[in-house]
Amino acid sequence: MQKQRIIPILLLFLFITNGCKKDKAISKDKSTPKWYKGNLHTHSYWSDGDEFPEVILDWYKARDYQFIALSDHNILAQGEKWIEISEDSVYQRAFQNYLEKYGSHWVEHKIDSGRTLVRLKTYEEYKGHAEEEGEFLIIPSEEITDSFENKPLHMNATNIQNKIEPQGGSSVLQVLQNNIDQVIKQRQETGVPIMPHINHPNFHYAIDLNDMIALNGERFFEVYNGHPMVHNMGDSVHISTEEMWDLINISYLEKKKPLLYGLATDDSHHYHKKGSEWSNAGRGWVMVQTDSLTAISLIDAMESGDFYASTGVSLKKVEYAKNKLSIEVLEEEGINYTLTFIGCRKGKSHPEEFISTKGTKADFELTDDILFARCKITSSKLQDNTIEDILYEMAWTQPVLKMENP
Repeated sequence: MQKQRIIPILLLFLFITNGCKKDKAISKDKSTPKWYKGNLHTHSYWSDGDEFPEVILDWYKARDYQFIALSDHNILAQGEKWIEISEDSVYQRAFQNYLEKYGSHWVEHKIDSGRTLVRLKTYEEYKGHAEEEGEFLIIPSEEITDSFENKPLHMNATNIQNKIEPQGGSSVLQVLQNNIDQVIKQRQETGVPIMPHINHPNFHYAIDLNDMIALNGERFFEVYNGHPMVHNMGDSVHISTEEMWDLINISYLEKKKPLLYGLATDDSHHYHKKGSEWSNAGRGWVMVQTDSLTAISLIDAMESGDFYASTGVSLKKVEYAKNKLSIEVLEEEGINYTLTFIGCRKGKSHPEEFISTKGTKADFELTDDILFARCKITSSKLQDNTIEDILYEMAWTQPVLKMENP
């Protein structure tokens, strides 16, 4: 079995690293890049979220997000689906607000034996309602939700074109790899860029470091997820997702694999109750620097590492040129910032903090002994809605490699 996978895996590497021909048809004008804010992990009534898709989209749109992926579990927003509104007064009031705001001409509902039933809007319907060219983009997505021996194994497929059924497998690694392979297969067959990413590896501590290291064809994972049960920080016997990130990249580079990039996402489910025990919107996002607001352009930029992850900190500048990583924070009055450069030296097996600087800007030069480096920015501003005692707003840039001939 292992020998049979060698050629497909090599093809997957070439595909993910270089992109398909349709990807490369986009010519990025580096003189006019813009920053676009988006969340790639969001749930609605189509699966286990507790709000209608168009309400969720309008919430993000009103808060200056430029793109959203509604990523419900093992389903695409297609066909006819009706949901029953809970008898809980919170949800009854929310439905009345929904009906009042959008009107009976939009809200298709009926009363059956005292139960309120509502038809959910499809992707094409809510896209037509909320999307604005160049201003707000809705990317089709699915959270491929699988398991092995009761371990939850979840993966998002961003810009998916057709639903992918969970593939299963005889181990954690095989389940994850089988699902990654299906995402990339669909990308190859359709010629459309589709981006897989591993979700919350520490959720029930289902995915360990060795599983992540053994994956082939994966370029992204969630270094921060806003769900209160995902253990971003690890515990006394499990490492944090941030430490996992660096260790994965040390191994990937040793094996000549592309770097793994880190996302921050909401994984939002709960829109009516707010607090540390609920999976709320607005906790984590990505800022992508590219020339246009399209799925092709965004994915192309992210696969090039032209983005950062954030829980509140905004960056004015992220630049890597001539082996110098330069960071400048978009400063908020009265807020202090610490910029910490983290990475690994050549020949070493563990990451380290190279330097830590207080202020709003800093540079770090990757010298010949350094393998890769990234920057973590921590502010003195408290997060509005914390989880796991992660108190302060942060941002993470993507790792960069020491270039031999910059």
